[in-house]
Amino acid sequence: MYRKNLGKIILLVFLFIIYIYILVIYHIPDKITIFEGEDISLKTFFGITLHAEEDVLTVSADTGQKTINTVGNEKVSVKLFDKLFIKNVDVSVLPRTTVIPVGNIAGVKLYTNGVLVVGMSEIEGEDSKTYKPYENSGIEEGDTIVKVNNTMIYSTEDLIENVNLSNGENVKIEYIHEKETKECSIRPVKTNEEEYKLGLWVRDSAAGVGTVTFYEPETQQFGALGHGITDIDTGDLLNISSGEFVTAKVLNIKKGEDGNPGKIQGTVEEQETIGEITKNTEFGIYGKIEDASSLNIDMSKEMEVALRDEIQTGKATILCSLDNQTVKEYEIEITKIYRENNYNNKSMEIKLTDQALIEKTGGIIQGMSGSPIIQNGKFVGAVTHVFVDSATEGYAVFGDLMLKQSKKVN
Repeated sequence: MYRKNLGKIILLVFLFIIYIYILVIYHIPDKITIFEGEDISLKTFFGITLHAEEDVLTVSADTGQKTINTVGNEKVSVKLFDKLFIKNVDVSVLPRTTVIPVGNIAGVKLYTNGVLVVGMSEIEGEDSKTYKPYENSGIEEGDTIVKVNNTMIYSTEDLIENVNLSNGENVKIEYIHEKETKECSIRPVKTNEEEYKLGLWVRDSAAGVGTVTFYEPETQQFGALGHGITDIDTGDLLNISSGEFVTAKVLNIKKGEDGNPGKIQGTVEEQETIGEITKNTEFGIYGKIEDASSLNIDMSKEMEVALRDEIQTGKATILCSLDNQTVKEYEIEITKIYRENNYNNKSMEIKLTDQALIEKTGGIIQGMSGSPIIQNGKFVGAVTHVFVDSATEGYAVFGDLMLKQSKKVN
């Protein structure tokens, strides 16, 4: 009995180890982007090693860090115990970059690809009966309607117009569900107002204020927020067709406290256009600035983007604007660093230590997202989230992740 149980235990341990290897290998990406001299931060496991052509991959004898010091595209192979080939990883190596940390509040206007379904409701027909025309169609909240009867839909008005043109006949709807394009047919219901409706609540735009993180003079590109803009109803990242970057006016600051985050209340009405927004990603919004003077960018403050091994726990500063275009520098502390994190915008944990800032805001508040972090004369990242139960603490994203997103081709 003892030998039988021991055999089962050994088998279970063996299968568990195999399972770990499968998970690790599965999560090794096919493509990564790094800066020249940056550590290739791939999560590996015992016996899983990286290999490249001679003189391409450099391994530090002290830290074991693996770096590539030539700009361009390289191929790194992943092997098990230096012998069994697993896969190739395409590595894009970018040159070291300099940016200007900004810290100004700005306004954001985003327009979606198609219209986003944010709710559903019963429709009262002209016969006073209630209907759910969308029922059994497959459409869900968070889906995006892109075509009606093969006509592209760019706005709520487009949807209303094309549904009314149906005269009550079935309409063919093309929509996107979790990145997959699907089709369905819905018969609109005629109401007492002589309109045809699907029973879907939709949205085609979003607006708000946030902090500009960096400006790259060479390309005129900017990054902001450090996190993406999501729909308030569905929580999904907005799939945008275009966007405007505008000046913003701070109206009020609602102080935060533990358990109740504060926010910067501002307006984008009647403000000047700064540039266009082309990307809304998990790591922030990006685009091109047409008028840098409207942000009062100090061109003398250009600095390098820090590599992750250059970032240290301890003192740092952030730049933010709380008084309409007056950017000030405040002290913070970087308390934890997750150097291998390439998957979300929670790269570092930070804590506000500047009493003047805490007195004014109560902690990290909405609208401060994107505030650039500077340490030892280099741009290291941006504020992204506040800890709900501790208003002075939160997360920040690595600067290299934001720069890579700005240069990534959609």
